[in-house]
Amino acid sequence: MYKILKRPIITEKSSLSQSMNVYSFEVDRRAKKPQIKKAVEQIFSVKVLDVRTSIFRRSKKKSLRAGADKRVVYLKKAFVKLKDGEKIGVFEGV
Repeated sequence: MYKILKRPIITEKSSLSQSMNVYSFEVDRRAKKPQIKKAVEQIFSVKVLDVRTSIFRRSKKKSLRAGADKRVVYLKKAFVKLKDGEKIGVFEGV
């Protein structure tokens, strides 16, 4: 379960979506929606209503002996909607 969720994504945009009970996580690229739902429910003891995912392309710089090089990295984000009244403490600062 802990290998599916890599880290929470805490940005200004994700903070605004928390008012609608939507939380965002970076997840393993091979993870499917049911696996993400099960992981969030077990780790944080909450009820998940919906999971949306998206894959982002990002380039990273890697320094080599001959100079700098770019490599492409793909990240998968999951947007998890919780049942009304439930919250995740990591995002609340608890």
